[in-house]
Amino acid sequence: MKTLIGGAIGAVLGIIGLSVWWKPFLQLLAGAIPVMLLLGGGLALYLGFDELKDSWKKDEPASDTSFKSDESEKYKQEIDDLKKEIDTLKAGKAAQ
Repeated sequence: MKTLIGGAIGAVLGIIGLSVWWKPFLQLLAGAIPVMLLLGGGLALYLGFDELKDSWKKDEPASDTSFKSDESEKYKQEIDDLKKEIDTLKAGKAAQ
């Protein structure tokens, strides 16, 4: 209820303020509109350029991330060794 009463009072004071200070309000509006357009345009340019950079990244061919076969085999062997080590540690812990 307090919010409703406060909102009504604020609306009435706003209408009175606009009627009393109509010319300064228009001057403020005339100064604020170009600034808002400038900031909005700058934001749109930034977002458009960011979207364009993303589309450029999609168009580029992916860099060669394939491993040589010997590197791949080396890593597979290392993984197998680590799995065996984990199994032996689990078995040793289970025996305790």
